[in-house]
Amino acid sequence: MPATRDRLIVALDLPTAKEARELVLSLGDAAGFYKIGLELFMGGEYFSLMEWLRARGKKIFVDLKFFDVPATVARAVARLNGRGVEFVTVHGNDAMMRAAAEAAGDVKVLAVTALTSLDRGDLDDLGFDCDIAQLVLSRAQRARQHGCAGVIASPREAPQLRAALGDGLLIVTPGIRPLVNDQAGDDQKRTADVRAAIAGGADYIVVGRPIRDAADPACAAQEIQKQIAAHLKP
Repeated sequence: MPATRDRLIVALDLPTAKEARELVLSLGDAAGFYKIGLELFMGGEYFSLMEWLRARGKKIFVDLKFFDVPATVARAVARLNGRGVEFVTVHGNDAMMRAAAEAAGDVKVLAVTALTSLDRGDLDDLGFDCDIAQLVLSRAQRARQHGCAGVIASPREAPQLRAALGDGLLIVTPGIRPLVNDQAGDDQKRTADVRAAIAGGADYIVVGRPIRDAADPACAAQEIQKQIAAHLKP
């Protein structure tokens, strides 16, 4: 089981590495695990930021959601071995998941099930003749079959995944909001609060805007840490 403090993964959804470093420094000991994604990748300094985080004892989640021919995905995942990366994401195609898992050495592969920005209407547009819960469970079952360490799933699907798959698959949940309501401009649709996510079986929660945009990011992160710890008390 992950350490309680590491169950919070802070999403560094910022345009530059300089801003990412400033946020990390402002959080101090309130967070020890960070997700770096496409926005920072396109801003440059991605790998130097990884080294900077590693030098400060932080855990790293590379969220680039690889989607390509299996051989290319495998080579991309292999390049992360030995860099101190904890997690990397790939999309849920069977051949891609298998290739990524086979190439992973000291990095854990997480398969994306269904993005938290999708709802029933989006699945209709994409031509999926099933509901989101069925799609997520099917992809999670295949992720385990093909050797992935875990999945990315919304907190709303976490209870179903935990019940069906037991403790053998990590569940990492984005879309965490301290208070769940209709927030204008929020592109996340399948959200939940911290308590619901942890109670539902999430091993890790990914939090971005509620920390990044808070008046006091460190205070916001500490409050989330308190909520996690309170729920995990025996």
